[in-house]
Amino acid sequence: SEPWPPAAGPGQPSPQQRAETLGFYESDRGRKKKRSLSDLSLLRFISAELTRGYFLEHNEAKYTERRERVYTCMRIPKELEKLMFFGIFLCLDAFLYVFTLLPLRVFLAMFRFITLPCYGLSDRRLLQPAQVCDILKGVILVICYFMMHYVDYSMMYHLIRGQSVIKLYIIYNMLEVADRLFSSFGQDILDALYWTATEPKERKRAHIGVIPHFFMAVLYVFLHAILIMVQATTLNVAFNSHNKSLLTIMMSNNFVEIKGSVFKKFEKNNLFQMSNSDIKERFTNYVLLLIVCLRNMEQFSWNPDHLWVLFPDVCMVVASEIAVDIVKHAFITKFNDITADVYSEYRASLAFDLVSSRQKNAYTDYSDSVSRRMGFIPLPLAVLLIRVVTSSIKVQGVLAYVCVVLFYCGLISLKVLNSIVLLGKSCQYVKEAKMEEKLFNPVLTATPGKPAGKQQSTFKSTQGISTGENGSTSVTNQPVHQENSPSLLVTSNSDQFLTTPDGEEKDISQDSSELKHRSAKKDLLEIDRFTICGNRID
Repeated sequence: SEPWPPAAGPGQPSPQQRAETLGFYESDRGRKKKRSLSDLSLLRFISAELTRGYFLEHNEAKYTERRERVYTCMRIPKELEKLMFFGIFLCLDAFLYVFTLLPLRVFLAMFRFITLPCYGLSDRRLLQPAQVCDILKGVILVICYFMMHYVDYSMMYHLIRGQSVIKLYIIYNMLEVADRLFSSFGQDILDALYWTATEPKERKRAHIGVIPHFFMAVLYVFLHAILIMVQATTLNVAFNSHNKSLLTIMMSNNFVEIKGSVFKKFEKNNLFQMSNSDIKERFTNYVLLLIVCLRNMEQFSWNPDHLWVLFPDVCMVVASEIAVDIVKHAFITKFNDITADVYSEYRASLAFDLVSSRQKNAYTDYSDSVSRRMGFIPLPLAVLLIRVVTSSIKVQGVLAYVCVVLFYCGLISLKVLNSIVLLGKSCQYVKEAKMEEKLFNPVLTATPGKPAGKQQSTFKSTQGISTGENGSTSVTNQPVHQENSPSLLVTSNSDQFLTTPDGEEKDISQDSSELKHRSAKKDLLEIDRFTICGNRID
C-alpha cells in the first residue's frame, strides 16, 4: 500500500508546503473581503445614496394623472363660482318674480274673472291653469303676511338672546336641519295644491279636495316663514354679541360640513345635488344677512356709520361660506376623479330648465322649476322679507308713496333685465352643450293602457310649435292648452343629460317598456325635485 498523502515528486512542493501556501492565500483573501465589506457598508452606501438616479417616465401615466389632479383643484374655484353665480341669479329671478310680476299676473287673472260674464262662457275653463296657480300663490302670500303680524319679532329676539352660547349653537343647527326638511316637503304640498285646483273635472276624483290642500299650503308657508325668522333672529343675536363667540362658533359649523361630505363617495349626479343645495343655501344666507342689516339699521335710526360696523361681520360670513364650498368641492372632485368640466354640464342643465319653461309646451312655471331643482321655495322667504321691510320702514306722506312706486318700478326693471340676460346666457349654454334638439323632442312616457307610439304621434299633431320666418322655434311664447295632455308625461331632458351613463347613451332611444326594467341604482340617480335631505324618487 502507498503512503498517504502520496510523496511529492521531484521538483514538486510537498503536501505540507501546499497546505501552508493555501492557508496564506485564504487568509489574504479574507482580509481583502473584510476590507471590501467595510467599504460597502459605509462609503459605498453613502456614495450610492448621493448618486442614485431614477426615471419618472417609467411611470408616466401615474404622474400625468397626479398633475391633472392638481390642475383640476386649481380650476375648481373658477368653475364652481361660475356655476354659483349663474345659480344665484336664477334664484334671484324666481325671488323677484314674487314681488314684481306675480301681483300683476294676479291682477290680470282677477280682471279676467270679473269681466268674464261680459264675454260669455265660450271656454270650458273660467281661468287658465296658470292663472289659477297665480291666484293661489297671491292669496297664500297675503294670508301668511297678515298671520305674521301676530308673531312678535322683538320678544323672539330677547328670548333667544337670553340663552347660553352652546344652547344657541344647538338651536341654529336644528334650524338648519328643519329648514331642509321643510324645503323637501313644502314644494310637494304646493304642487299638490296646484294640480288639485287645475285637474280636469271630467276625471274621477282621487283627492281630498282643494280647500284642505289650500289650508295645508297656508300652514306650511306660515311655519316655514317662522322658521326662517328664528334663523335670522339667531344670526342677529350673533352679530350683536359683545365677544363675537357665537358668530365664530356658527362660522366654524360650516367647516364641520367638510368633514361630513369630503370623505364620502360621490358620483356626478350626487355632486349636482350638492351643488344645487349649496346655491340655495348661499342665496338664503344672503337674504338672511339683508334682514339682519335691516333690523340693526332700524335700531340705530338708519345711521350710515353703523353699516360699516356690520360690514366686517357680513364679509366674514360670506367669505367663510365661499371658502368652505371651494374646499369641499375641490376635495370631492379629487377623491372621486371628477373633472372640473362637470360644472359646465351642471350649468347647462340649469339653463335647460330655464329655456324649456319658456316653450309653448311648457308644463311648469319657471319659479316652480327652480324650486324643484334646488329646493328653493321663494314664498316663505318673501313673506318674511315683506314683514321685516314693512315693520322697519315707515311710509308717511305723499313723497314716501312716490318713492315706493319708483322703487317698485325699479324692481320690475331689474327683474326684466335679469330675465333677459339669463335667457340669453341659458340659450348660449344649451347651444354649447349641444342640447338644442332635446328642447323640441321631449321624452314621453306611456301612461297605463296606452302605447308610447300612439301618444308620440298624438303629441306631434297637437304640439303646435310656432316657428318664425327663419324656421327656428320660439322659446318665449305662451303655453297652449292641449286636449290630450293628461295622457302625456313630459320629463325634463336635463335629468337624462346628467343621469345617463356615458357608455349607455344609446339606451335613451329605447321604448318606455325597456326603461321600466332599469336597475334600482339608475332610478336613484333621478334628481328631479332635489333637496339635500330628501330626494323625490319616482
